[in-house]
Amino acid sequence: MSAASPEGITYAASGVDTEAGDKAVELMKSAVARTHGPEVLGGVGAFAGLFDASALKSYERPLLASSTDGVGTKIVIARALDVHDTIGQDLVAMVVDDIVVCGAKPLVMTDYIACGRVVPERIADIVRGIAVGCEMAGVALVGGETAEHPGVMEPDDYDVAGAAIGVVEASELLGPDRVRSGDVVVAMASSGLHSNGYSLVRSVVAHAGWSLSTSLPELGRTVGEELLEPTRIYAKLCVSLAASTPGLRAFSHVTGGGLAANLARVLPRGLAATVDRGAWDLPAVFSVVQAAGSVPWNDLESTLNMGIGMVAVVSPSDADSLIAASGAAGVPAWVLGSVVTDPALPVGPDVVRGAKGVDGGSVLMSGTYRA
Repeated sequence: MSAASPEGITYAASGVDTEAGDKAVELMKSAVARTHGPEVLGGVGAFAGLFDASALKSYERPLLASSTDGVGTKIVIARALDVHDTIGQDLVAMVVDDIVVCGAKPLVMTDYIACGRVVPERIADIVRGIAVGCEMAGVALVGGETAEHPGVMEPDDYDVAGAAIGVVEASELLGPDRVRSGDVVVAMASSGLHSNGYSLVRSVVAHAGWSLSTSLPELGRTVGEELLEPTRIYAKLCVSLAASTPGLRAFSHVTGGGLAANLARVLPRGLAATVDRGAWDLPAVFSVVQAAGSVPWNDLESTLNMGIGMVAVVSPSDADSLIAASGAAGVPAWVLGSVVTDPALPVGPDVVRGAKGVDGGSVLMSGTYRA
């Protein structure tokens, strides 16, 4: 069909509906505004989000922490189910929980949505989900962009990305430099698959012949409901723990690469963390995916979070109080292992040394999972 009209080629006829974009903004404005405290200036619609950083004057040496991410192919599930108000929570979790790992408090976040066609109600649902996630994380959603890409994306396709900035006092920075032999490794439960490994999971679903409406007794709900379970947001809890736990050494956000690879990123050279696979009951979704696809266990655990979304490394004297505080916040936590002198074992399926460009310590996986 030609994009021409009697008056000539218009932007709308080319596939970009600016009025639909304006309507989407109107539908999402109230949800975004709920994330704003007195530090946010200008409201919704300005070219740039403004945040009053006067509070940073109280820092002796404030370090800004930044992160950006998306939600991967989990977005395919949201589109297939036509459920768009939870994927935003996934986005917030993937971004802000990377920031809190170093002890930083998230301050502001922005989002970006690319789509083939602006459907105002759908875009508003996505942003409302982002705003809800921001409220849960205690971060202000200060800006965003919705870009319509006709001819590049199919009409109902979309993708989301986000970025955030936080701050931490330099003297309170968490990380490998604080970790000591004898420290305790504490696991903090995930809410499910979170937002990683969905290419593997979707391949297993297709191989098993399931639809998203297939109900699995092991899960107690449909495949689609399980796969769309929002990612748990740890930000407020981690910020609180960082402020109240003197012996807290480091956090590790368990995302792409799995438990061992992400834990290895926050360990110094010369030290290793032991992980006992029998220390927790493996949530059903992981064993279901493994069995349905005959996925090798080592491949599964290097792809999925295996029921652990965040890890804390803490001094032995503070481990019990951290576990109790996490549980009181609604996040089950337990001792996963300990930090020991690195025995320099050869890297293999059960030994990970360094990861994602980090020349750090090792993680030693042992035992078998409890179903």
